[in-house]
Parts: sequence; C-alpha cells; structure tokens
Amino acid sequence: MDNKINTVLFDMDWVLVDARDWHYNALNKALKEYWYIITEKEHEEYYDWLPTRVKLNKLSKDKWLPKELHDTINKLKQQYTIDEANKNKNIDLEKLQMLEEIKEKWIKIACCSNSIKSSIELILGNAWIYNCFDLILSNQDVKNSKPSPEIYNLAMERLLTSPKNTIIVEDSPHWIQAAKDSWANVIEVKNATEVKSSLFKNIL
Repeated sequence: MDNKINTVLFDMDWVLVDARDWHYNALNKALKEYWYIITEKEHEEYYDWLPTRVKLNKLSKDKWLPKELHDTINKLKQQYTIDEANKNKNIDLEKLQMLEEIKEKWIKIACCSNSIKSSIELILGNAWIYNCFDLILSNQDVKNSKPSPEIYNLAMERLLTSPKNTIIVEDSPHWIQAAKDSWANVIEVKNATEVKSSLFKNIL
C-alpha cells in the first residue's frame, strides 16, 4: 500500500492562529458579569483544553456556578470571542504561503478544532486562510470533542484517506494524545510560530 501523505489536519488555536488567549479573555469577561473568574493558573492546569460547555460544567462543580447561567454565559462568551477575533484581525502571509504550498502538492487540508463553527470561520477568515481548507470541523460536528480522536477520524473519513496517509499538527498534550489515538502521523508544536512551510520540508 502507498504510505504517501495526502492529507494534513490542523488544530486551530496555537497551531494556525494564536487565539487561545482570546477564548480565555472572552470567557473571563463573560464570567465577571456574574462575579466569577478563572485565574491564569487554573486556566493552564484545568480549563485550557476544554470546550466552553465543559468548562462551565466544571465551574458549576468546582465553584458552584449556577447551571441556569450556562446558556447566558456561553452566548456572552461567543460574542466576546468575536470581539477578540476582530480586534486581532491580521493577514498571516506565512500561514497562507504554507497552506498554498501544501495544496500545490495535491494534498488535502482540514482544520479540526474544539471551537464552535462560527468562531472557526471568523478567526480563519480574519487571518485570510479560511478558503485554503478542503474541510473544517468543529465541536458541533462530533458527539465527543477532543481529547477524543473522533474529530480526526471523521475528517479522514470525509476526506477519503487513512491514518497512515495523514499528518496531524497539534500543540497541547491532551490534543496530541487525541491525534495519536487516531493512529495518524503526528507533528507536535509548541505554538503557531513553529507552524510554517519548513515544518513539512522533509515530509511532504
């Protein structure tokens, strides 16, 4: 069987765009309206890798956040995320060049993020790289969000490829493990500054 790479799957936050702090700031701004907060240490150790709904459930358990506030806070958080994304609108020419070079090799690319679809579309659109992707999957497309490998398995299924022909680019330990659990090839990065054309020079 041919083991040539024909698909690359990217996470979004801190892989394609340095947007992780935007989500943190947006959620805290929403929480502060109800006198709650997630400290930087708590965010780094317990909340950073979780979808917003899971974070809110955890806050209800750990800090007695009333569950009846979840919907309101979630809506506020999404609006504040939009504000953060628009405030940080910036054309990322390096990422655009990298994605175009990958596509020139007839390799399909997808973004697989735990964010909701509208946030992904806005953030990638503001970086002028949204139209580069053959597929975009959000936490709304799967039953089990990361750290489950479901979103990666779904992407490979929809792009008609297999794990041995796929590379996944991820940054955080939880997401890296999810990528490995899909049995695809995994490139580990620390942040979005490491994600550039040279990352794929000896692979594609």
